[in-house]
Amino acid sequence: MSEHCVPTLETPPRGTPDPLPRVRDAGEVAPEDARTLSRTFLRRLGELEEGTAEYQYVRNTLIEMNQSLVRFAARRFRHRGPEEAEDIFQTGVIGLIKAIDRFDLARGTEFTTFALPYIRGEIKRHLRDTTWAVHVPRRLQELRVELAKAKERLEARQGREPTAAELAAEMGVEVAEAVEAMSASNGYTAASLDAQPAESPGGDTDGPGPDTRRYARALSTEDRELELFENCRALAPLLARLEPQEKLLLRLRFGEERTQQQIGDELGCSQMHISRRLSALCTRLRAELLAEE
Repeated sequence: MSEHCVPTLETPPRGTPDPLPRVRDAGEVAPEDARTLSRTFLRRLGELEEGTAEYQYVRNTLIEMNQSLVRFAARRFRHRGPEEAEDIFQTGVIGLIKAIDRFDLARGTEFTTFALPYIRGEIKRHLRDTTWAVHVPRRLQELRVELAKAKERLEARQGREPTAAELAAEMGVEVAEAVEAMSASNGYTAASLDAQPAESPGGDTDGPGPDTRRYARALSTEDRELELFENCRALAPLLARLEPQEKLLLRLRFGEERTQQQIGDELGCSQMHISRRLSALCTRLRAELLAEE
């Protein structure tokens, strides 16, 4: 056995089965040694009563000895970055525990062969349920994986980016489904609005300073309708205090968008008189609004 594993035999209590090797540091057992020891420990696990100290020792040792299987399965997902690596490993350990609890020696299957699908399945379930930035139906999550594979195959064959119709044909789905999967793919990851966009190949940026390169600044626009809404809300109490004739004047000019001449004709005044009254009224409202602010 590997020098990392130092099993020692202890004299068991009277009436107990043959003793198990006591592993000093189960996490350091080499994979080839773990495979051999696991058969012995799994056999004993099936003989022991759940909840006893011996049962817990055997089960915990099996978990620690076989964590190399989790590391092996997690390599497939290493492209996701170090920040997710620990979560992926811990999730894989949960799959390993489930495999240990459900393994049956009588079936004649190698534990490695039995455990790896459990570990990978648990990791995939974790990634499917927790790593999407936006909640997407499971059907579209699975379609996204097919879409990525189809896109890779087509790009290798054609030497260019495939169209939605070509992707749909390659996947055997309707074009609308392929487009929906492409849209859903955008929900997998999200960037902070404070993040800085990547520079162009020529090194150009959106402005001279770091603040001008943030997504929030690049994507933001002035919402004039919101500004109009705020102004109307602020003006509402001031308009309520106007005389009926003043309210009528504002309604005809700004509500019904009549010309000053049309208003003058209706009220029996000259266009110049209407113009002076409107100007004075707007100046007064502006001054009252600024005074309240």
